Amino acid sequence: MNFFQRRKILKQVNFLDLTPVRMMEYDVLENGRIDILLPRFKKTITRNLFQPRSKGPLIRIHLDVAGTAIWQIIDGQQTVQQLCDRMRSEKPELMNPPEETEKRVTDFLSLLYRERYITFREITDVHRNT
Repeated sequence: MNFFQRRKILKQVNFLDLTPVRMMEYDVLENGRIDILLPRFKKTITRNLFQPRSKGPLIRIHLDVAGTAIWQIIDGQQTVQQLCDRMRSEKPELMNPPEETEKRVTDFLSLLYRERYITFREITDVHRNT
């Protein structure tokens, strides 16, 4: 599904009613933070031709404390509104002021979606049904 099809679907729904689903593997570091693991190259032939010997096959995307907390509670079952409510109740120190929780969480999830680290269940369901 291309960018314009995904954008058209997102314009028709309330962002808080969407259900985020992780698409990337991740690693929990010793300090408790999360690194999203992004492959440098997706195809084997490209990886074999262009993979620098001095670098690993994965790019590590470091998340901050708030990003780590949000990433950890994404389970593919809860809506964005439920994630916001959980962040407000479980991590109030990260969501100050509390009335901006929805904006901060939706901005972060929008960034993850744009970079294709997550998708939304409703988008994949629409894509399967067409």
